[in-house]
Amino acid sequence: MPDNIIVENCSPTLAGIKTGNIFTIDRSLISDIKEELCELNQCFTEKGLRAIPLKITEKNVLLYLYRPDKLKADLSSKEARDILLEKGYSCNSIESDIVHLIHHIHNDGSFPHEIGLFLGYPPVDVKGFMEDTRKGVKCVGYWKVYGDKEKAEKTFSSYRKCTEIYKKCLSGGRCLSQMVVNTARSRSAAS
Repeated sequence: MPDNIIVENCSPTLAGIKTGNIFTIDRSLISDIKEELCELNQCFTEKGLRAIPLKITEKNVLLYLYRPDKLKADLSSKEARDILLEKGYSCNSIESDIVHLIHHIHNDGSFPHEIGLFLGYPPVDVKGFMEDTRKGVKCVGYWKVYGDKEKAEKTFSSYRKCTEIYKKCLSGGRCLSQMVVNTARSRSAAS
């Protein structure tokens, strides 16, 4: 799996400043999906990051790169839980919620808008988008903003800057594993 595609689409998540990213990769760029995801996750898991396929077709793979600790915190907010419960999620664990999301991606006629919660978007913005994609939009960047415009614009700026830096590092010879920020909690520190 080409590092440049991951860096282009996921730098803020690699840096630990974003919960997750989804991106599509052409199947022709992947020789063995299981093997390549296993290799990625061997590097990622020890640094608090995971990569899973959300949907695999003959032509593409929709991948989700995320930080489980950040996702757990994001989905534990009352606002996020209310949205997910309304959409039929159990909210028992992030794993069961991801399985439910995958089910929606495969079986719904449209893309599940609650996916924004899995990417770290503010619940107020996810809810605003779900209610009416055009009404009340304050700005558009990585997502449509219905809530705090200034905070969102600062976030968008930090994501753009992060991606620029990561692309420069990759083109300068750094490998992907060197650019993943370790946010995993130390087992010995937790004891």
